[in-house]
Amino acid sequence: MPLPDPVPRPLDHLAERGRGGDAALVLRGETLSFDELRTRVAALAGWLRALADEDGARVASWAAKGELTCLLPLAAARAGLVHVPINPLLKRAQVAHILSDSGSKLLIGTPARLATLEDGDVPAACRALGENEALDAARNADEHLPPSDRNTDELAAILYTSGSTGRPKGVMLSNANMWLGAVSVASYLGLANDDVTLAVLPLSFDYGQNQLLSTWYAGGCAVPLDYLTPRDVTKACVTNGVTTLAAVPPLWVQLTELDWPAEAVASMRRLTNSGGALTEDLVRKLRGQFPQARLFPMYGLTEAFRSTYLDPALVDTHPTSMGKAIPFAEILVIGDDGRVTSPGEEGELVHCGPLVAQGYWQDAERTAERFKPAPAQSEYGGTAVWSGDRVRRDEDGLLYFVGRRDAMIKSAGNRISPQEIEEAVLATGLASEVAAVGVPDPRLGQAVVLVVRGGGDEETLRAALKRELPNFMQPRDVVWVEAMPLNPNGKIDRNALQAEMARKEAA
Repeated sequence: MPLPDPVPRPLDHLAERGRGGDAALVLRGETLSFDELRTRVAALAGWLRALADEDGARVASWAAKGELTCLLPLAAARAGLVHVPINPLLKRAQVAHILSDSGSKLLIGTPARLATLEDGDVPAACRALGENEALDAARNADEHLPPSDRNTDELAAILYTSGSTGRPKGVMLSNANMWLGAVSVASYLGLANDDVTLAVLPLSFDYGQNQLLSTWYAGGCAVPLDYLTPRDVTKACVTNGVTTLAAVPPLWVQLTELDWPAEAVASMRRLTNSGGALTEDLVRKLRGQFPQARLFPMYGLTEAFRSTYLDPALVDTHPTSMGKAIPFAEILVIGDDGRVTSPGEEGELVHCGPLVAQGYWQDAERTAERFKPAPAQSEYGGTAVWSGDRVRRDEDGLLYFVGRRDAMIKSAGNRISPQEIEEAVLATGLASEVAAVGVPDPRLGQAVVLVVRGGGDEETLRAALKRELPNFMQPRDVVWVEAMPLNPNGKIDRNALQAEMARKEAA
């Protein structure tokens, strides 16, 4: 089906999409119409340009969800600046690294967060301002900037990874990357101007930021929410008549443990998942709780925004599939020999096309490792993202995740997918969440350790796994925890678990 608006535009044009008086953004204490959204984006852009009169200057934000963090992606792009959103959950050392690495000229944040910074954390060339001070100044700006006509290949944002795999790296996204991402998602989700999206994911996260951008592309309304408990999410769904909810697996697990109000279930049209695969059990629970909502399992990576989605019509019959390529993406599965794999054969997922980011900010070495020439079989050509994720494609063209190349557990000469073990554990019904990690073992090379949240019995669990998994996949140890560590994007922090298990091993 042909897509609407396949030609990218400057990112700030998203503010122009909705009908003037329709609700665009629900903030604490006020709701902005699209007319008001346009006015505030224009004012903020004018103020930013006057403050940082230099194309490409980096502007960082470190604040909770609100007017500032929602408007900055559009306002900075309109002013010809580069937005660097910092996850509000990060601590001062991580923030200091991002400010230094990005060369930010301006940091806008909540005063309480700014107060945690120490001498030397903010570079001398960077000015720090409280968010209310910035918003007040923007409202009194001498000049309001109209919609821009900037080159869509210009850099619009640098999104830093959480740092769970080492020093955070900044992924460079252009206006075109972000515009086409919004068009693509709005298209395959079927978003419309009467949709209400509850934005619970961090806006420093590409999946989280797209909650706003795809909704505004469709002319719908976004409701940003910083929640303290999962029940806050259900309440917000009722209050705002939410039709679209995006989450990552750990949050879905918590949400399925709640009794949802009938009003929230009735208004919900679609659920989306990324940041980790849904298990069959979780799919069944979501389908049972929201029988009328369309469930969209998705796969993505910041370096290419998003790669695949599964048609909701196939969720019941193919619950563990990643689906097929999203609009504007070409997905190839490349074997170790460099050729496109045959159905059922494992290979690396390679993403080609205009959603591919521009690389890592000032990091040529790591850019060269991940951003490489597209395979010869690619229709797009150019630069592709070599994901490092192992997948396979079935006879119908549906993709299935096998595991990350660097997350594979290598035990007694066997390459073991943590996901395969985790799925077997969850299928027993004895665990709510699980992570399988490899720890050094003098005999095996690596031994499998299970970290499990739930009230199950270890003897029963081990007996079930012996029935379902081969001997080389059996866990050496099972560690029961009350809560899983999460990284700033709400995903299970596997690296933290790996480090903790390694420390216990060495003790």
